[in-house]
Amino acid sequence: MRKLLYAGAVAISLLAAGCGGAGDDASRVANDQLNESQTPEPSENQSETTPSATDHSASPTSPVQASPTGPARIDAASTSLGTVLVGVEGRTVYLFTKDKGGTSACTQACAAAWPPVLTVGPPQAGTGVHANLLGTLHREDGSTQVTYNKHPLYYYSKDQKAGDVLGNGVKDFGGEWYAVTPEGKKVKR
Repeated sequence: MRKLLYAGAVAISLLAAGCGGAGDDASRVANDQLNESQTPEPSENQSETTPSATDHSASPTSPVQASPTGPARIDAASTSLGTVLVGVEGRTVYLFTKDKGGTSACTQACAAAWPPVLTVGPPQAGTGVHANLLGTLHREDGSTQVTYNKHPLYYYSKDQKAGDVLGNGVKDFGGEWYAVTPEGKKVKR
């Protein structure tokens, strides 16, 4: 039935375009029907799938995608992993085991999946954070990234709200990712 409607819509569209009769209305209807016919119908047997660790799409409204407008603030907060460091909107921050010597090894596609914690000016130590462990490094793109105990800090694009710790223990981009304790160590869970 859908194929018949599609064929009819195409025929009407071609006829209207050739004669100049129905004009834009017929073309719009034909295009709407064409778009409807190409949209796959959901199957009742489809199960929900969980994105893989290599599906790196960040939420388009994610605060970690925005450019910083001032100093970053790092706090400590309670999560299912215990007390860990958090940044914007209480989102968990992570360290990357591939980073060496206080330099970030996470750029391009990696930085899209694991956005760096950026700052304008010196980062601020919030509740439960040791100010003497906070620092910064300059990234290849000229931005300034927050470090803690010399570990560059990152968000995880799949963490969508305060308390999410989906990035802990993930093996991705040639290293492992861990939430960070207020002592500047990786979470062991």
